[in-house]
Parts: sequence; structure tokens; C-alpha cells
Amino acid sequence: MTHRYIKLGLTAAVLVLAFTGLMWSTLRDGTEYFKHVDEVMADPHAWQGKPLQLHGYVVPGSIMKRQDTLEYKFKVQNNPTRAADQGHVVEASYTGIVPDTFKGEAEVVLRGKLTPTGFHTEPNGVVAKCPSKYEAKSAAGL
Repeated sequence: MTHRYIKLGLTAAVLVLAFTGLMWSTLRDGTEYFKHVDEVMADPHAWQGKPLQLHGYVVPGSIMKRQDTLEYKFKVQNNPTRAADQGHVVEASYTGIVPDTFKGEAEVVLRGKLTPTGFHTEPNGVVAKCPSKYEAKSAAGL
């Protein structure tokens, strides 16, 4: 009878270890952090090279597009109402078509990696949220 319990215990242990190893190897490569600009730029070395979704607001007047290309450089900060020199700002680069709502003070989520030269955004890695002026008005405000 004890021999049976030992076999059952070993089988359960092997299954748990196999499942744990599978989950660890799967999630390790697919993990992507969702962070705000201030969180990342407080300790940029800790975040360099890691897959990130970076949330922030485009600094007004910072969008530069290279002529006759789809290459963009711009700055992103954590708070849209704060001047760029009062908080953390990250330089970002992107190559591709940007959403129509991508402009100064737009709320954005960038998917990519932080490097020593700034945040490099993946293809199709820019999501600009609609400004609040497009949100539905409340019934009380009508």
C-alpha cells in the first residue's frame, strides 16, 4: 500500500514540476510590462531591453517627421498638464503610419523597448487614444 502512495506522490511531483517549468518558459518570453513614463524613467537601466507598453502623453511640439519617410521622433511624458521640463520625458522613435489622433498632448501607449538612445517602438506599436472632446456628453450636461 505504501509503495502505491510513493508512486502517486512521485507522479504528482513530476507533473507539478513539468507544469511549472512549462509556465515559466512560456511566460518568461511573452511577458510585456505596462508602465507609465515616470515609472520607467525613474530607473531606466532596470527597464532597458525589456518588452514594454509605455503609457504617456505626447509632448506638444515634439513630433518630428523625417521628410519623405514614415520615420517619427517625438517625446512622451507622464502628465499632459505638466511642462516637459518638470517631469520625466522619454525620447521615442517610430517608423510606420501613425493613427489620426496622434498629435501633441495625445494620450499614447507605445509598444517596444527602451534603449540607451530612447524608446524604440515596434511596427504598429503606437496606439493614440481619442481625446476627451470626442467622449459622449453626460445626460446632465445636455
